[in-house]
Amino acid sequence: MRAVIRKVLCGTGAFAAALGCVVAAGPSAQADGKWCNNAVCIETYDTGTYLGRVEVSVININQPHTISARVWTTDGWSATTKTEDVAAFRTYRDQAYPQRKFPAGTRLCAEGFRGGESVGLPCVTITN
Repeated sequence: MRAVIRKVLCGTGAFAAALGCVVAAGPSAQADGKWCNNAVCIETYDTGTYLGRVEVSVININQPHTISARVWTTDGWSATTKTEDVAAFRTYRDQAYPQRKFPAGTRLCAEGFRGGESVGLPCVTITN
């Protein structure tokens, strides 16, 4: 009986691990939507594989910080946003303007920095 229970638990654990790998791979979506990771969000407003504007927001905590962000795609496009001193409990926002069409399967990522330290790295796969 213990052997059967052990096999069932091992099978369940393997399934959960495989599912975790699929979820960790990140979402795929058309170019419009909002995706977040920790204190950083990417928001896009276009459809299909065209990206005209990408908004990055970084949530600040209970003390003022210098905040910035970097946005890039896996096909080589990148932009660094402005650096700004942000008061406590405020959200930093800035935009990057790729203004071009990306191949399906391209990953769009943004990393936010608060006081020089990374506070989030959301990524999304652009699909048709």
